[in-house]
Amino acid sequence: MPSGNNRVDTTTQDRPGMKRRRWLQAVGLGGIAGLAGCQGTDTPQDSTTTESTTTGDVGFGTETGTDTQTTSEMKELPKVGGTYTDAISSDITTLNPLYNTESTAGTLIMQALDSAYYFEPGQKLFPYWMDLTTDDGRVWTAKLKENLQWSEPYGQMTAEDWVYMIKEIHQTEWSGTAASTDWYRNDEPIPVEKTGKYTFDIKLPEVDPMFHKKPTMWGAQCVPKKLVKPYVDKQDVDGLKKDKKLLNLSFNGNLGPYNLDTWERSKKVVFTRNDSYYMREDTDMPKLYQKAPYFDKRVTQVIQESSSRLGALKTGQIDVAQVPPNKASQFKSRDDTYLNVTPQPYIVKIAYNMRANGWKPFRKQKVRQALGCAVDKKKLVRGVYRGYANPAYTYQPRWSQWYDSEQVVQYGTGDLYGSEVTRKRMKEALKGTDYGYNGKKLVDGNGEQVELTLYHSAGQSDEKATAEFVAQEFQQNAGIKVTVNGMPGAQFDKKYVQQSAPDKPKWNISSYNAGPRDQATSQKPWDMSLVYGLNTYPMTPSSAETFFLKKGGFNYYGYYPSYDFKSLFSKASKTVDKAKRKQIYGEIFGKLSKDQPMGMLVMNSDIYGYRNGIVGPVEEFFSGYDEMIWYKEDGQ
Repeated sequence: MPSGNNRVDTTTQDRPGMKRRRWLQAVGLGGIAGLAGCQGTDTPQDSTTTESTTTGDVGFGTETGTDTQTTSEMKELPKVGGTYTDAISSDITTLNPLYNTESTAGTLIMQALDSAYYFEPGQKLFPYWMDLTTDDGRVWTAKLKENLQWSEPYGQMTAEDWVYMIKEIHQTEWSGTAASTDWYRNDEPIPVEKTGKYTFDIKLPEVDPMFHKKPTMWGAQCVPKKLVKPYVDKQDVDGLKKDKKLLNLSFNGNLGPYNLDTWERSKKVVFTRNDSYYMREDTDMPKLYQKAPYFDKRVTQVIQESSSRLGALKTGQIDVAQVPPNKASQFKSRDDTYLNVTPQPYIVKIAYNMRANGWKPFRKQKVRQALGCAVDKKKLVRGVYRGYANPAYTYQPRWSQWYDSEQVVQYGTGDLYGSEVTRKRMKEALKGTDYGYNGKKLVDGNGEQVELTLYHSAGQSDEKATAEFVAQEFQQNAGIKVTVNGMPGAQFDKKYVQQSAPDKPKWNISSYNAGPRDQATSQKPWDMSLVYGLNTYPMTPSSAETFFLKKGGFNYYGYYPSYDFKSLFSKASKTVDKAKRKQIYGEIFGKLSKDQPMGMLVMNSDIYGYRNGIVGPVEEFFSGYDEMIWYKEDGQ
């Protein structure tokens, strides 16, 4: 099975309103990674407030479909002009759509390249390049629009481009693209067949009524066959990764709202309006698309410090910035900005390194349960997130329709929080080993207190505050000393997450699971990490199996499940009856809460501040799917 699906976000500031791709990425900012810029101390504050009921509780609504402002008729379309500017805190790695694994870079790529389709509020499929339909839930038919053009000399986008890319690149051993594992089922490639110039069929081995909501095609992008064929013929993965046209997105033709103008690393990325954008010709689209996009330029600046980003928002140098919870009220009260609070699917979690270069007791379920009892999650919500979050007890937000509270064990709350319950479980777990308690300290065979490291994204004050809170709780309740270290996400990814095996491993799923945990390890040893938030996929929970299978594509921490999650996820995925599917997912998330594959801490909401006059954002799960028709009221 080839490598792939290694979608990692190593940047540290998401781009508001650009969540179209983010919803699909397995790994992202995890909420806190983007919530930078807290004023004052990062130390969590005790509070007596009750548990949060933020707008995140609304979830993404029903599947009935809703009309948005994009469908309303306008007497006069907005003026085109000016620049829309946002900011990220660190540079991106690549803009090659075949190999990008970062959600932030993914949203930048989508300035120049739309994708197959997306979803609008109400979970209604919104076609960009194609529609995807099925009669039986097993064979899905993709039908491309007929006005899609690559840049010369690559001609028209046709089904041949898609089928070639899927079969000859994604479904190969040599390419290792980001989407590779999406195109396999039961370790076999998914059959794909061209049925016409603009149509092709995807023939799943079994019924999957939710296939269209999975990352396989939702947000999928394509590249011209003629451009990549020379690399395919030679199986030249290095050439494919470094091709300048792929990196510069100069093959985009009329396929996106903007063209990439400049990419000044560590400074800014500039896009200019694409005068031939295909959406303007589509008479089935809402009227606003007739002149889309509405900005002459789209600029993303790299501004490392969150305080500088917020300062730029106040002065109007940028149009939007992510706002930390403790600053939300400040921006809410300003006359020149407004707040947009939306639920997000990423979980803030502690990854426990169960590989050979981690702390081996993490491999024991009861040790992980004990550590789950060591952190007061409600206090974390109140202190760090100021109520803009909810405790996470399993791998789904509580607003998910698949969340069954009766099956979820709530470690870190009520009777399952505190030093007594933590140490009781820890003692039971470590019985017969060299570890034990000496007074309040957990000590090893040499009598030394157990000391572990906990990494967080450098420059992210909320993430740092979370790490410090966890360290304090582990010391107090588990008797473990924790050293907190900040590190740039890209550096952590390269040295601490991606792995290699010295000898030929029993498997090599990807660089994020390069083999069994006693064989494949990262360059540097580590114990725990808050870097990365992981997508809980509340629309298609089976997509999350990559994190919880022994051979999961993104099981970089070496977790071996105590339950047969592979069968359960597979069973849920192909169950048509929604009530039965809900029952299976309830069982899965109940067992995940018991097994504690990671320290699940909180699910929070994104808080963005916009300059007044920016029209388009909505406080909804899918805000940003139509960003190409956002505009400024004054047109400048």
